[in-house]
Amino acid sequence: MSDRLAVLPQYLLPKQALTALAGRVASAQAGAVTTGIIRRFVRRYGVDMSEAAEPDIARYTSFNAFFTRALRPGVRPLANADLICPVDGAISQLGAIEGDQIFQAKGHRYSSTALLGGDAVLAAQYTNGHFATIYLSPRDYHRIHMPCDGRLLRMIHVPGALFSVNPTTARGVPGLFARNERVVCIFDGPTGPFALVLVGATIVGSMATAWHGVVNPPRPGQLREWNYEREDIRLAQGDEMGRFLLGSTVVMLFPAGPLTFNPQWTAARPVRLGEAMADGLR
Repeated sequence: MSDRLAVLPQYLLPKQALTALAGRVASAQAGAVTTGIIRRFVRRYGVDMSEAAEPDIARYTSFNAFFTRALRPGVRPLANADLICPVDGAISQLGAIEGDQIFQAKGHRYSSTALLGGDAVLAAQYTNGHFATIYLSPRDYHRIHMPCDGRLLRMIHVPGALFSVNPTTARGVPGLFARNERVVCIFDGPTGPFALVLVGATIVGSMATAWHGVVNPPRPGQLREWNYEREDIRLAQGDEMGRFLLGSTVVMLFPAGPLTFNPQWTAARPVRLGEAMADGLR
């Protein structure tokens, strides 16, 4: 079956309604029922609870509390690198931005302008720059951390579709990451502004950031923006900056310059928070 045919049912599903329902179920505190749901999820996806700060499934009062669980101190040491991996997941794609075009999958590209909510001036800062896209599977740790030091400049909530973001969908849906709902976070870093884009997906109940809390819902259907340039919100490399309530994808954009990605980083390779991602920023 072709990828385009495999994703056809997603065009027909009531994705917004399913996502709203999943959000309500995930936030419910239903005692033994909640514990049973978590237990089945752990068994199905092979979640390693030994890495969790709280390994006892019965201690989580809701599925969301389990899904956004913290890790035990020390299980993700930070590499000595200019950029570290901000999440647990698997590499979807990474490399050079060609003009304003970002590679999604064979036969598919999308523009940095579209990804960043239509802001061509903002996108121009990443012309011929670098990008990395990391997919978080259901079994992964779902907090997002800083790849390098950064001072927060802007946050943009871009409304959009809620397709799945798994590898099959990335191959089958044109412009997927610039099409789905997303939260764009712009920081001033060691070589200028860089973007961390949290991409929503089917049954991603919400996305949250460390400085704002839950960004969505609400989902008003229009672009929303917050400007932090007059504030002094700084996060250090490795600090938590956000989290997904149910899994999704992170896209990172960096400006043009002598950035060298870890040579071991290739498409589909599993990666972990804190791994050396790239050098050459300083």
